[in-house]
Amino acid sequence: MELVSVLLNRAWRLTGLSDKRSRRMEEKALEVYDVIRTIRDPEKPNTLEELDVVTEKCVEVQELGDDEYLIIIRFSPTVPHCSLATLIGLCLQVKLQRCLPFKHKLEIYITEGTHSTEEDINKQINDKERVAAAMENPNLREMVEQCVTEPDD
Repeated sequence: MELVSVLLNRAWRLTGLSDKRSRRMEEKALEVYDVIRTIRDPEKPNTLEELDVVTEKCVEVQELGDDEYLIIIRFSPTVPHCSLATLIGLCLQVKLQRCLPFKHKLEIYITEGTHSTEEDINKQINDKERVAAAMENPNLREMVEQCVTEPDD
């Protein structure tokens, strides 16, 4: 199996498919970043981009199949004990689910070493049932809406 993979990689490089594919993944990653960079911080009047909570480098896109992609986001809370890191993760989930025009699977993580309870928060923000339950809470839903709504919406 490994030999097949090596041969395919060589063939892709020779035909230029590898470059086209990686360029397409970079374009998808920028498309994702454009969606999340304008999310507002729950406590501050700034966007996640302005606070360096998200950057272009924090978005990774992998192709899963025909027009289906795995999106991996690694965000960095402003402080290691940020009490709203879970809410930021929820905002990322909601905005991407609403705004991306292509089929995708989504994984959101706190950048390793940037939060004191990153492991627990990572589990929460990637659990579909917990995300759905959180969005049923009217107060939490209102906070998410305030963060993900564009200023001109």
